[in-house]
Amino acid sequence: MSKHTLSVLVENKPGVLARVSGLFSRRGFNIDSLAVGETEHPEISRITIVVNAEANPLEQVTKQLNKLVNVLKIVELDQAAAVQRELLLVKVRADRATRSQVMETVQLFRARVVDVAPETLTIEATGTSEKLDALLRDLEPFGIKEMVQSGVVAIGRGSRSITAGPALRAAS
Repeated sequence: MSKHTLSVLVENKPGVLARVSGLFSRRGFNIDSLAVGETEHPEISRITIVVNAEANPLEQVTKQLNKLVNVLKIVELDQAAAVQRELLLVKVRADRATRSQVMETVQLFRARVVDVAPETLTIEATGTSEKLDALLRDLEPFGIKEMVQSGVVAIGRGSRSITAGPALRAAS
């Protein structure tokens, strides 16, 4: 099995996300990551789905997704041909004795402190899953009090856009 990142353009209407994610669930796929948001066209949303699957069953699900009324376009993004990022917010213990060490780690990973409290620092970081995992490993000895991580968002490299094309102009 291998990881696949799908970028799915859908009409921005209630219930569409439930129908798309339900299709994966009914076929026995576990979604590793799911991120949804409006595109530059407010009537169109982009769903980025990361799933661990064999190519053939995934192709069948993709064909079934294409049949859903509100699905406009599906593109599988190759890791080499796309920029993929996640967002991490993590609250770390950082008293006077350890604060400077935590700050050094934050700078090393080009992250930033977004909240300071007497005993903790809240850190914001963006990057690949591997970068965020490495940051968490380095922060773990200080004590992670709380964390939240977004799903993967991805966009193809270069000047081409998946939101351009006749099918999308018709939906607008």
